Amino acid sequence: MIDFTLSPEIEDVRQRTRDFVAEHILPLEDDPANYDEHENLRRDVLEATRTKVKEAGLWCPQLPKEIGGMGMPMTGQAVMYEEANYSIFGPACFNCAAPDDGNMRVLNQIGTEAQKEKWLRPMVERELRGAISMTEPHPGGGSDPTMMLTTAKPKGNDKWVINGHKWFITGAGWADFFITIARTSDEPRRELSAFIVPRDAPGFEIVRKVAIMGPEEHGGHCEIKYTDVEVPDENRLLEVGQGMRVAQTRLVPARLTHCMRWLGLAKRSMDVAQEYITRREAFGSTLAEHESVQMMMGDVAKDIQIGRLLTMHAAWSLDQGERSMKEVSMAKVFVANMLHRAVDTAIQLNGARGYSKDTVLEWIYRYARQARILDGADEVHKMIFARAYTKQGRDFWRWG
Repeated sequence: MIDFTLSPEIEDVRQRTRDFVAEHILPLEDDPANYDEHENLRRDVLEATRTKVKEAGLWCPQLPKEIGGMGMPMTGQAVMYEEANYSIFGPACFNCAAPDDGNMRVLNQIGTEAQKEKWLRPMVERELRGAISMTEPHPGGGSDPTMMLTTAKPKGNDKWVINGHKWFITGAGWADFFITIARTSDEPRRELSAFIVPRDAPGFEIVRKVAIMGPEEHGGHCEIKYTDVEVPDENRLLEVGQGMRVAQTRLVPARLTHCMRWLGLAKRSMDVAQEYITRREAFGSTLAEHESVQMMMGDVAKDIQIGRLLTMHAAWSLDQGERSMKEVSMAKVFVANMLHRAVDTAIQLNGARGYSKDTVLEWIYRYARQARILDGADEVHKMIFARAYTKQGRDFWRWG
């Protein structure tokens, strides 16, 4: 049974997250000195805020309590992430921002005990950061991972040698290690494997930071190369040939957590618009009294709620142990597009003020455009749920 009533524990976390954001994080947005070169929170300010987060008991909601997290189910994370990303800086402060969020999640789920101790625990303790290295320049792998050209070849019985070229690797500038997907054979569906590559491995090179339109996750988006990079077999995740399983284990929930966060940004955009239209007057009344403005705001409010329902349903499905690929893909497409509509509407209603840096709207607008591309473009996700419909027919809409 799907029940949208929040448990007392989750409601308490939601309220405490909202209060923390209002008291400790939103004020940081107002001072340009708090921003780094990527238009995100400066590293020393981030770490000081993270200390307060840990003291407040709101650290790493996606991880079990025994590792140092909060042990929240996906439905609980949906509630908290939405509140956290009411601020553009929120998720990083709570240690639930991409790409670390997904990397911690997958290491917890499939890593060996030794891998968890070496790579995961230091991430929880703020000693390491990670990235995932998949996307390649043409003619390498992008939306179609079977095109991947980066290779990992065995050396003896206990090492692998990696050669390849990746780009648009989120957070690479700050990352201490990279979950790297590479080709280990040409066997269909088993051609890829996954390895943890330390940043200081000989032959690993950050070629450049790729400038992008929007503000970036910490460390920027980078182009990287692997030239005869040796890694021990103990750094392999799962079995040889299970690289796509590693990728999907990481990416499916990661796509949904993006949706959770984007809902917070959409709600923030609405609030910025609402504050302005209730005091700005034109043609003898406030903008909020104009029917055309009410229609714009009502449409966005409706779409945010649809996005929340799709996201919560996908989170509930994951909590039931389902693969939930079509549920996550539907949420990803809708919420990504909804975020763009929400902030675009808010800018339109704020006029020149919204287009300026006097509000947070232009930051969100530039950030929002990537939503329809990252972690699978809209078109790829539409293929996923179209194929599900072809296979399931009317059962596509089954309850439960």
